Amino acid sequence: MIPMLRRGLAALAMALPLAAAAQSDAWPNRTVRLVAPFPPGGTADLLARVFAPPLSQALGQPVIVENRAGASGSVGTGFVAKSAPDGYTFVVVFDTHAVNPSLIPNLPFDTKADLAPIMLVATGAMVITGHSTAQPYKTFADLLAASKAKPGLPQYGTIGSGSLAHLAITQMGAQAGFTGTHVPYKGGGPLAQDAFAGHVPIAIGSIALLAPHIRSGALVPLAVTTATRDPVLPNVPTVAEAGVPGFEATAWWGVLAPAKTPPAIVARMNAELAKILRDPQIAERLGGQGMNIVASSPDAFAKFIDEQAVKWAKVVREHGIRAGD
Repeated sequence: MIPMLRRGLAALAMALPLAAAAQSDAWPNRTVRLVAPFPPGGTADLLARVFAPPLSQALGQPVIVENRAGASGSVGTGFVAKSAPDGYTFVVVFDTHAVNPSLIPNLPFDTKADLAPIMLVATGAMVITGHSTAQPYKTFADLLAASKAKPGLPQYGTIGSGSLAHLAITQMGAQAGFTGTHVPYKGGGPLAQDAFAGHVPIAIGSIALLAPHIRSGALVPLAVTTATRDPVLPNVPTVAEAGVPGFEATAWWGVLAPAKTPPAIVARMNAELAKILRDPQIAERLGGQGMNIVASSPDAFAKFIDEQAVKWAKVVREHGIRAGD
C-alpha cells in the first residue's frame, strides 16, 4: 500500500503544474474587469464602455466596467496596480497617468514598476472652448486680450488639478501672458456638464469630451492644442497658429494591467484590442470624437509613457504646480 501511495502522490505532484498551465492557457475563464479611474461621463469611461461588449464577445466571458474615481485617476490605477496579475483586471488610463508621479507626493504605487503596458489606444487634441452665451470670447485672441486686461480672469475649468489640460494652460499662460483662474473638476463628466450650462466660462478638455457640446452650439471652440489642426474641427486654429508659437500638448488614452501579468495574456489582450479598433464602426465612432487610433505594441506604449512623464515633469517643476492647485 505504501509504495502505491507514494506513486499516487508523485503522480499528483506532476499533475498539479500541468493543471495550472492548462488553467492559464484557458484564460479567461471568468469575468474580466475594466477599471475607469474617473467618474462616468469622461473619456476613460467612454472608451472602457466602447471596448467592453466586443471584448466580451472575443474573450467569451463577461467584461464589466468599474468606475473607481479619485486623486487624478490614481485611486483606480492604484487599485489595478495592487491587483493580482492574473489577467482579470485592467485599467483604461489617459494623459494624467504620466503626470501623476511628478505631481502627487507619495503616490502609493510605481507607475513604471507596478503596471504592465498593454496598448496606447489613441491620441488626440484638447480644445479650448468658451460658452456661446455666458462669455464674450469668440476667438483665442479675444481670450488672451481679456486676460491681459483683467489679470486672474477668466476662470477656466479642467478635469482636475495637475491634469494635462491644467499643465497645458499653465505652460501656455507662461508663453502668452494668460492669467486665468483655474477651476478643477473631479473628472470629465462634471466639467462637461458645467461647461455646457455656462457655469464655467472657459473649458479645456479633449475633443472626445467636449465635441458633443460644440456640435450642439453650447460651446465655441477657440483653439486646439496639438501641433496641427484636428480633422474633427478643421476650421479651428491650433494654439500655435493663434499666437503661441511652438505650443503643443497631446491627449492620449491607453490600457494597462498589473505588473507581472503573464506575457501571453498581455499579448492576447493587445491583439484583441487591435482587432476591435480595426472595426470600421468603432474606428469611425472614436475618430468622430477626436481619438486618432494608434493601437501600439506594449513596448511602444511603455516608451511613450516614459517620454510623456519626462516632458510634463519639467512643466510641473518649472511652474511649481502642486496637487490641489
